[in-house]
Amino acid sequence: MLMYMSNIHQETPSTPPTPLHSVSVAGIVVREDGRVLTIKRADNGTWEPPGGVLELAEAPEDGVRREVYEETGVKVQVDRLTGVYKNTSRGIVALVFRCRAEGGYEQLSDEASAVEWLTPDEVTSRMAEVYAVRVTDALSSGAPRVRAHDGRRLARDS
Repeated sequence: MLMYMSNIHQETPSTPPTPLHSVSVAGIVVREDGRVLTIKRADNGTWEPPGGVLELAEAPEDGVRREVYEETGVKVQVDRLTGVYKNTSRGIVALVFRCRAEGGYEQLSDEASAVEWLTPDEVTSRMAEVYAVRVTDALSSGAPRVRAHDGRRLARDS
């Protein structure tokens, strides 16, 4: 689910405008064989990890479970936060979590024209850099990564 918001908060004569951000969540669902659950978006045909906009009163982990299930039919257990990614051109902050499948089965949705379990190499070849890096970061150990991008390319100091 993609929602558009005004980028400027109400201002008074004495205060400058305050930019607003949208918060999204994504699940990097990893199977025992190392394959990762992915979707081919119905609206633009790009391959991405399942995810979407976090609802106002929703905890991030609940949002990940909801979005992955809505888009793929797979129920997940959320393990850990693996990265925070900011799209500087659109003001979207994405929280990405590593997950494990715990039920359900793969199915198409209004948002996904294909659902596939890809190898890490297939992820790198099919996904844009800004999405493939989320998978790469989730597959590595260590602290969550914090990265910025412009919607197409990562900021090189990330």
